[in-house]
Amino acid sequence: MKAMIFAAGRGDRMRPLTDTCPKPLLAVGGKPLIVWKIEALARAGLRDIVINHAWLGGQIEAALGDGSRFGVRLAYSAEGTALETAGGIAQALPLLSAHPERGEIFLAVSGDIFCDYDFRRLLPRAHDMAGAPAPRMHLVMVPNPDFHPNGDFTLQPNGLLTLDGTLANGGERLTFGNIGLYDTRLFTAIEPGTKMPMTPYYWEAIEAGAATGERFDGRWENVGTPAQLAELDAALATAAPVAAHGR
Repeated sequence: MKAMIFAAGRGDRMRPLTDTCPKPLLAVGGKPLIVWKIEALARAGLRDIVINHAWLGGQIEAALGDGSRFGVRLAYSAEGTALETAGGIAQALPLLSAHPERGEIFLAVSGDIFCDYDFRRLLPRAHDMAGAPAPRMHLVMVPNPDFHPNGDFTLQPNGLLTLDGTLANGGERLTFGNIGLYDTRLFTAIEPGTKMPMTPYYWEAIEAGAATGERFDGRWENVGTPAQLAELDAALATAAPVAAHGR
C-alpha cells in the first residue's frame, strides 16, 4: 500500500512564518512537521509515499529529497496552484496506482497535523477494503477540539459514519482527524488539474453507507497558528518520546 501526505496548502493562519517556508517544513521538537509523518509511516512499513505540494513546493523537495535517509521512497506531485484535497489526489493518482480503476487502497494524511497515531492499525482495514465491489473509505475520528465543538460526522457503534447529529443507539459526534484510507476508484472521474474539494466525496460515501470510522484518543493536534506551533514545540522539548494510543 502507498501513502500520500497532503502538503499543498498555503498555511495562511500560520503567517508570517509561511511567507518564506511551506507549513509542512515548520519545525517542532527539532524536525519539520512533515518529517514526523514520514517517520511514522515508515515505522508502519509504508515505504512508498507521495507528497503533493504547491506553495514553495521546491523547498519541500529540496529538504526531503528522495526519502532514502528516512528509509522510504518519496515521489512528488507538483500542483503549481493548490487543487484542494480531492483534486490533489486525482492529480497524484498515477503515482499512487498504476491501475486506479482496479480499486487499490491508499492511506492519506495531512502534513500539518501532529499525532501519535500508529498507522499499523490501518493495515488490516486496508486489506479488508481491497477488492470491494464498490469503493469505500475509512476515516480516523478524534474527540472534538475546542475550535470545532460540533464535530464533522457521527460514528455509530457498528463503525459506520453518518451525517446527521443523531446520537441514538450510542453514536457519537466526532471530528475527522485528517487520516484516512481511500479507494482509488473514488477519484478516477476527476480530470487531472481540476480544483476539487473532498467534502462532497465524504458526504456521498457516508450517504451510501460506504464510509466507516474509528475513534482515536491519543495525542492529536491541528497545528494552525504560530502560537500553537510554539506551544507544541515547547511541549515536545520536555516530553517523553511519543507512544501510540487509541482504540
